[in-house]
Amino acid sequence: MTTDTFIGVNRRNLLKLTAAAGVVAGAADLLAARGAVAEEALSLKGKRIGISTAGTDHFFDLNAYNAQIEEVKRLGGEPIAVDAGRNDGKLVSQLQTLIAQKPDAIVQLLGTLTVIDPWLKKARDAGIPVFTIDVGSANSINNATSDNWGIGKDLALQLVSDIGGEGNIVVFNGFYGVTPCAIRYDQLVNVTKYFPKVKIVQPELRDVIPNTVQDAFTQITAILAKYPEKGSIKAIWSAWDIPQLGATQALVAAGRTEIKTYGVDGSPEVLQLVADAASPAAADVAQQPAELGRVAIRNVARYLAGEKLPRETYVPALLANKQNVKEISKKLGIG
Repeated sequence: MTTDTFIGVNRRNLLKLTAAAGVVAGAADLLAARGAVAEEALSLKGKRIGISTAGTDHFFDLNAYNAQIEEVKRLGGEPIAVDAGRNDGKLVSQLQTLIAQKPDAIVQLLGTLTVIDPWLKKARDAGIPVFTIDVGSANSINNATSDNWGIGKDLALQLVSDIGGEGNIVVFNGFYGVTPCAIRYDQLVNVTKYFPKVKIVQPELRDVIPNTVQDAFTQITAILAKYPEKGSIKAIWSAWDIPQLGATQALVAAGRTEIKTYGVDGSPEVLQLVADAASPAAADVAQQPAELGRVAIRNVARYLAGEKLPRETYVPALLANKQNVKEISKKLGIG
């Protein structure tokens, strides 16, 4: 593949996928404008809002969770907040408890769809409005999320461009049952299929929770032993950035900093690595978790006030790379 061909395909993909995302976002904006309740008129006074999360051990999760609680209080409501601590059994139990308490609405933050969806349906069937953050459930009135199609596409194009359109890449794919992770992975596959010299190393790695950093460190150390020659691996991709953190540490420890790492979320410690010119952390798509939490709660207030909502509300995400990471960090308020 020539350099001209590589650049041309890159641009065509970018234009096609950006145009598609623009149509979706534009439609959502039009829907949201119909019968919109003024921001200053939003209220949850006298309302009890259930807030359920899969866990709060990650920067994204904790900030989205806390922002929901604060926004419910700001709007005059009572939050009923529960944290499953990354335990699926506890997650199901807390949803059962929330349903029994009959709040005015329930917001579910993250979670494996096959685990939580039957209980979101039970809530809906019980007459409780269900809202979600980063959960693609048909039982949700509105899902507050980043544009994960755009995130996946942008990150994949950055990766492919950085490695010159060829080489082996290692992929963490342990959470395909989590909607945003699945979308981001699918976009990686969609982009790389146009670059036949880019190969995903098989078998793919499975990231885990808890001990994500340590596990990623161990797995990448083992991969490096299998591929000892420089150039045999060009990049490491993960659907979120905590595996990226462990992978980056493993590369530094092994002296293999020619390999680049890529992830999603914008955790402060990962953005600091991206900002380090000597670090192999090449890019991280920074989401705005606190804003996602606030938007979800404001959408609850809008719905309870009678406003018709779009299926999804998108909060912008920002691709941070070596060139712009300082600007992005400043914009996000991360020092």
